[in-house]
Amino acid sequence: MFQVHLDLSSVENNSITIYHWSKSIVEEPEIRISKYTKDFYWGFYCTLIKEQAEKWAMRNRKDKIVNIYTLSNIKGLRYKQFKEMNEEWLEFIVNCRTGGNHNYEIVEGTMADDTIYNYINDYIDGIISKAAFWELVKFKYPTHQISFHSARALQWLRFERSYEIYDV
Repeated sequence: MFQVHLDLSSVENNSITIYHWSKSIVEEPEIRISKYTKDFYWGFYCTLIKEQAEKWAMRNRKDKIVNIYTLSNIKGLRYKQFKEMNEEWLEFIVNCRTGGNHNYEIVEGTMADDTIYNYINDYIDGIISKAAFWELVKFKYPTHQISFHSARALQWLRFERSYEIYDV
């Protein structure tokens, strides 16, 4: 299984580039409350993987935008990092997807994509066991998400630029 995650020491001492997929240019990120909670609850979601951001941007019917940010510091923020998919990661996502909140300002880890989302729902509904879930979610490619859950965390994001993806 591939793992992608931040090197915390590099974020504290330098800066890194992260990507956000959208249907619009987002110069000033914000946390929006939507109809459905996400893997790590409501937040502003980004990734370290440019190709993943482009893939998700392509889901929009009209405008397909990738916004690029520099993340310069997370020191002093309440930060939760899942370096691998494990029991804690699964229970955290189940809690968040069923409306449970948490106290972290930034959460990072593997993304439960559409297929995994269905398996999580099946697990929540008791259709599959935890053991069956782990067999079904073996990745063939890396995924990554980092979500920001407070205004204080968002202040460390600096908008760099955006670009549009066109259908080929």
